[in-house]
Amino acid sequence: MDKVEIYTDGACKGNPGAGGWGALLVFGANEKELFGGEAHTTNNRMELMAVIQALNALNRSCKVILHTDSQYVQKGITEWLAGWKARGWKTASRAPVKNIDLWQALEVAQARHQVDWRWVKGHAGHDGNERADALANKGVENIL
Repeated sequence: MDKVEIYTDGACKGNPGAGGWGALLVFGANEKELFGGEAHTTNNRMELMAVIQALNALNRSCKVILHTDSQYVQKGITEWLAGWKARGWKTASRAPVKNIDLWQALEVAQARHQVDWRWVKGHAGHDGNERADALANKGVENIL
């Protein structure tokens, strides 16, 4: 099974506001950059979208090391998702889960891969994260 490193980030000018997502995929010596944006969205939605688009860009099942600076994404997929589903997509306080459409899309996107979810501190000089951040901002710029 191929091994791919993925770095993702989301950005928003206003929250809600114009948003962008970016992803850097690294496979050996090869790299692929992805980005996009939406006119009216939130930072959390863009963080999720970056991961979904990156995983869906893979043509076959892979071992993925996925780096995100979003604890919302990392904890959501590794810690909170099972409880949300068990409670009928409600939080522990019985409120509806926000961004349910993207959480469900992420669950499908990750299902065909072996994903090792890693949180990295944002804006701390981590090269892959800095590049993903630049791509997310490019996504915002393209819709402004």
